[in-house]
Amino acid sequence: MVASDNAGPEFGHNPFGALSGEGLPPGPADSAPPGEAKPARKSRGRVDILRQKAGRGGKTVTVIKGFVGIGLPEKEQLAKAMQKACGVGGTVKNGQIEIQGDKREEAARILSAAGFRPVFAGG
Repeated sequence: MVASDNAGPEFGHNPFGALSGEGLPPGPADSAPPGEAKPARKSRGRVDILRQKAGRGGKTVTVIKGFVGIGLPEKEQLAKAMQKACGVGGTVKNGQIEIQGDKREEAARILSAAGFRPVFAGG
């Protein structure tokens, strides 16, 4: 087997090696070469941030709902980050994150950093 000066040994024949790309439309702009990691998605979807008071004994609660494609462990991780940043309690119930108090701005900031698109809904 003969190897070229600075390249490794030839392992096989490339049937497309002699073809040119002339006359073909350009590929997608965001396509990365096979060896590189692809960039992360910019938006992981819309989530609604609500402020609720009804049925909670007069207490205000911030509810985040509308998550698509994430599981319970990630919701719990987001809830914990919100609780720590806001200095309040909270939980994950019925697929929604509930944070004590009116903490919509703080929740929106954390969700934006996580790649979600927060939308203030309701009153």
